[in-house]
Amino acid sequence: MKNKFIYPAVFHPENDGGYSISFPDLEGCFTEGDNIEEALSMAWDAAAGWLITAQKLNEDIPEASDIKSIKLESDDDFINLTVVDLLEYKKHIKPRAVKKTLSIPAWLNEEAENNHINFSSVLQQALKERLNI
Repeated sequence: MKNKFIYPAVFHPENDGGYSISFPDLEGCFTEGDNIEEALSMAWDAAAGWLITAQKLNEDIPEASDIKSIKLESDDDFINLTVVDLLEYKKHIKPRAVKKTLSIPAWLNEEAENNHINFSSVLQQALKERLNI
């Protein structure tokens, strides 16, 4: 499953100094920010949430538009590419540890304990290698 995406976001400056943001390729994906820093962060968050939901629902993920093909409503509007790494986003929103129960042969458990092996660390490393993360 693909985890890295780049989508154009259209930033619409508001009269109060904030920005509203839309994604031409992500239907119904909108957000806003009180300033440019918050708007950029909110754009990343909105796009990531949209993409994760689409993946969970097995929906098609649209291709990103060429920014040259996007028509802006106002001369004040601008396009910014939003880079989304879903693995990094998931680490950000789900940092807590999850307890897992597993079974290994008694002899292997004894050897690992005698060598002060951290089971959680080994399992995490093995999962990352298996998943190419």
